[in-house]
Parts: sequence; C-alpha cells; structure tokens
Amino acid sequence: MSTSSIIRAGDPSSANLDTALDALGFDDGSQAAGFDALNRMNEVMIAPFTGGISPAAISLAVYDWAIHLGMAPGKRLELAQKALRKSHRLATHLAAAAVDPQTPPCIEPLPGDERFKGEEWQHFPYNIMSQCFLLNQQWWHKVTNDVPGVAAHHEDVISFATRQILDVFSPSNFPLTNPVVMKRAAETGGMNFLEGFRNFIEDANRELTKQPVAGTEDFVPGKTVATTPGRVVYRNRLIELIQYSPATETVHAEPILIVPAWIMKYYILDLSPHNSLIRYLVSQGHTVFCISWHNPTAADRDLGMDDYRRLGVMDALDAINAIIPDRKIHAAGYCLGGTLLSIAAAAMARAKDERLASVTLFAAQTDFSEPGELALFIDDSQLHFLESVMWNRGFLSADQMAGAFQLLRSNDLIWSRIVHDYMMGERTPMIDLMAWNADTTRMPFRMHAEYLQRLYLDNELAASRFMVDGHPAALQNIRVPLFSVGTERDHVAPWTSVYKIHYLTDTDVTFVLTSGGHNAGIVSEPGHPHRHFRMETKKAVDPCVSAEEWMAECPSQEGSWWPAWSAWLVSHSSQEKVAPPPMGASENGYVAKEAAPGTYVHQK
Repeated sequence: MSTSSIIRAGDPSSANLDTALDALGFDDGSQAAGFDALNRMNEVMIAPFTGGISPAAISLAVYDWAIHLGMAPGKRLELAQKALRKSHRLATHLAAAAVDPQTPPCIEPLPGDERFKGEEWQHFPYNIMSQCFLLNQQWWHKVTNDVPGVAAHHEDVISFATRQILDVFSPSNFPLTNPVVMKRAAETGGMNFLEGFRNFIEDANRELTKQPVAGTEDFVPGKTVATTPGRVVYRNRLIELIQYSPATETVHAEPILIVPAWIMKYYILDLSPHNSLIRYLVSQGHTVFCISWHNPTAADRDLGMDDYRRLGVMDALDAINAIIPDRKIHAAGYCLGGTLLSIAAAAMARAKDERLASVTLFAAQTDFSEPGELALFIDDSQLHFLESVMWNRGFLSADQMAGAFQLLRSNDLIWSRIVHDYMMGERTPMIDLMAWNADTTRMPFRMHAEYLQRLYLDNELAASRFMVDGHPAALQNIRVPLFSVGTERDHVAPWTSVYKIHYLTDTDVTFVLTSGGHNAGIVSEPGHPHRHFRMETKKAVDPCVSAEEWMAECPSQEGSWWPAWSAWLVSHSSQEKVAPPPMGASENGYVAKEAAPGTYVHQK
C-alpha cells in the first residue's frame, strides 16, 4: 500500500498521517526514536563549532544577565561611578609615576596571577599596560557579578566567559606588549621567534597526526614509569587487578585496595620510583592491590555506574578475599574512584558486608552541591548537549575533557604555554606527571551521563537517594573509620567540597588538607620541598565545624602527608606482622598473569 493511497489529497489530518506511518512500519516507539535521533544529530553537527559547549546554555545565561542588567538602573549607575573612579585612579597613578618611576602600582594582580610578575613589567610603558588591563578586569568583574535577579549559575557562566575573553587580550599575550618577550628577542636577535615557530609546527603536526605531546615518549609505563614490581592477578572486561610484590620480609596483615579514577590512567599513583605512592606503601610493609581500568571504546557505551561498582570495586574485593582470606581490607579511592568507593562502601554497610577495615578518599567528592568551576559546564542544557555528542561516538573522548579542564586554568595551561613555547621559543622539560597527564582515557556514554545527572545535577549521593540494588546507598551507614584528603588548589574537587564528608557520615573522619593541586597534592612524596599539610580527626560524637573554622584552628605541619596516612592505616590494623601472601590464588582461579603494569594501561 502506498502512502498516497492512505493520505488523500486535501486531508492531511494527524489521524491519516498516523495511519500512513503505521502502514509503513513506523510505530510510536520508532517514531520517537527517530525524532530523538534527529535532535541529537543536529547537536552533533553543531558541537565542533562550539567546542562541545551548548549554545542554548550560553544564550540563556547571556539573556538572564542582560535583561536583569537592563532592568537595574541602580546597578548601571554604580558601574558608571566605578568606571569614573577607576579612570581617576589610573590618571593619578600616571601622574605620580611620571614624577617618580618607583611609584607603587595602583592595583595588584589577583593571587596566583603570574602574568605581570617580572621586573620588566615595572617600567614604562609596560606598567601602564598592565595597570589598565587589571583595572579593566576588575571593572568587568563588577559588571558580571551582583546583578539583581540573575540566577547564580548564569552569573558564574557569564563571569567565567567574560574572564576568558578578557584573558585573550592580556598584554602578556602579544610580543610587542610583553617586555619579557621583547627582552628575549633582543638577547637572541629574534631567534626566539624562529624557535617558537618550530615548536608551533611540531605541536600542530602532532595534533593533526594524533601523536602524543613532545617528550612523552621518554615516559613509558613499565619502563620508566609504573615500574613497581607486581603481577596482574585478575582480569574482566573492565579491570585488571594488580598485586604488588612485597618489599619487606613481613607485611601488615590487612591489604590495601586502591581504586583510581577511570578518567585517567592508574599509574599517577605509581609514577617514577621516587614519587610512587604504591612503591612507598609496599616499602612500609603493606600488601597493595590496584585497579587498572580498561579504556572504553564505542562497544562499551552501555556500561553504567553500577557496572563500574560491580565489575570494579566488588570484583576486586572478591579477588583479594580469595588471595588473602579472612582479612579485612583497607580501601582507598582517588577522585572519581573515591566517589565510586564511597558508594560501594555505603551499599556494603547496608548489606552488612563487613570486609572493609577502613575507607580513604583522595580528592574525592561525596557532596556535589558546590563542586567548583567545573559546574560551569554542567547544567540541564549542557548535559543534554554532551549526551548527544557521546551518543554519536559511544564515549566521551579525552580531547573533549581536556578542553574543559584547560579552560578552568587557561592562564596556566593555555596562554602561559603559548608565551613560553611560541614567543620565548623555549620548551618546559617533560616530567613524569606531565607525561601521565597526556596519556588520556575515555568515558562510556551511559556511565558519564549517569554520573553527571545523578551526582552533579541531582546530588543523589549526599541526599541518600543514590540507589544500589534497589536500596539507597546512604553514607550515614558507613561505620568504618574514614581518611579524607583535600588539596588547597584543587580546581576539580575543591577541598571545601571534599570536606563535606564530615556532614554526611556518622563515623570517625580524619581529614587532611595538603598543599598542591588535584594531582600534585596527592603525589606528595616525603622529601618533596615546600610541602605542608593539616590533619585532624573528628570523632563521630564531635560537633561539626565549617571548613573555614577547621582550617583556622588546625595547625600546619611541614612535609608529606604520606607517612601520616601510613601510620593511620597501621593504627587501624591488627598489630601482627605476617608472611607476604602468595601472588594470586591459582586454586581459586586467580592466577598470576602478566607483570605489572599489565595490558589495559597500554590501551589507546
């Protein structure tokens, strides 16, 4: 039967259209799927032109800000007054500087802003350029903040976007307005620009040919990094479980399981021998197991959060129990792996599964109500847009994730690199941490969509609404002691957000705040210079204090927090030392396979 015989000319009723579609085999379900696919295909085509950012989300923020600013005459008068004051302030400074070149600047950069740090920036005309830029930046901050009626999220988006635009035009980003670059050009006869052009061509070629960053070839897992001896003792479609060889004649009876984040390769915790946390733990007499995650492909698009819990944490615990029976396990999770571990521990507590001796969380959030600037990229519109991009490929690619993280620290990760590599003509020597950061991974469609929706947007875990096996995974059910680490300059998991574990649990919590960022704060080996940390234990019966109060009251200690954590693990273990366990348990099916770091870590 043809469509024309069903839909009569001049009778385009919805009933006749439905009849025609049914006759052609398009039922309601397939029609809805087709419409949804059309929507997603449209967003997939738009994504390359927007950097994966939802244009609707940006438009909503701009409209919200613009219309409320237009309805706030008092705010506009305030901005006009501030513009006049800043102009007068600059003019006064110029007059004073003309008489005395040593006149102090009228405005200082924000903490952490190193763009105008050099002595060269203190001389005319570069000092005037930097002062104008900083005053302008300060004024635009007032323009985009505290506009009456603007939603907090939209205000943050507008403020962030405006800051990115302003940073493009910083005088430090242009050779003729950057005195440090001009000094370098005078010293080298302009050869710095030639070297910079060579660096640019090399980087562009590597980007086009999908090669890793220059210098990473010197850091190969199993050869120069991830070299702690061990064997893969269990493998499924999602993980390889590595058991590390003992380094002492006797070991503590309770083993340690490390659950790294699958957004990155596990060996950040086993970098070079001198800064490997895993090697350090083994040297202290601990038996260590670590998960190495499979790098997902399009075939893994339907793996969800519960698959990562079951095939990751729970299968690893089963394997360790078979290798070392009748012993409780210290479990430690890093970043996203820590969030997953907290979910698993809460579900185990409800099910009266008592295999855990303690839980340690490294830079891991359990309350996502204030997740920091990463939340700028997470709202309903952006999540739908991101789901469409992942729907097309089956996963979130590493380059998409890297772009968002670079924008959060654009001065450090984008503009300073452009100045250093392409204008100064220099290369920052590659180190193990930088090489690891370039060894990227992917995330499957379903898991990442669930993670963003259920944790970031709906905050289900903190509200005890995250369901596991039909029951809520309530953190209040956890009764084993907790050790939580936050880092002072964390842009991924702000320490004040990590600190909220105090409010969500009814067990003893030992909290550590360490210097450094999300990665460097965790890779904080003993002997590393300029490191410090704060550490304090809150008993379950103690009243909670705010993060700011805690920081003010807790004294700072010099050095690495690793020895303090090792001592804490020992204090929550049985006091006996035992012979090292066998490598695997062949009688239970956990046969020692490839040498560490295994095979999954090499997946690209």
